[in-house]
Amino acid sequence: MAYIDNGLLTILNAGEDSVKDASALALAALGWVLADERRAQRLLDLTGLTPDGLRDAIGEVSTHRAILDFLSQHEPDLLGAAEALDVPPEQLVAARKDLRP
Repeated sequence: MAYIDNGLLTILNAGEDSVKDASALALAALGWVLADERRAQRLLDLTGLTPDGLRDAIGEVSTHRAILDFLSQHEPDLLGAAEALDVPPEQLVAARKDLRP
């Protein structure tokens, strides 16, 4: 589905594509998280993951949810990731909802 808003074409994805987009956004956010050692350690501490566990579970939707939950629960990180990824913070929060268990 597509629509034009303010002269810009926007394509809306639904269903499985939105899960892929949400997962891609979560993985991009993970890259941002891991770029800072203290932030990366906080992610591991709060999620209970180990570096090996994170590597093993990187493709799992539950891991993608955990990454987005981590960002959503700390506004400075949410805003920082959103800025770095050039997306509105609300998009990161909404992506979590697309990643159903």
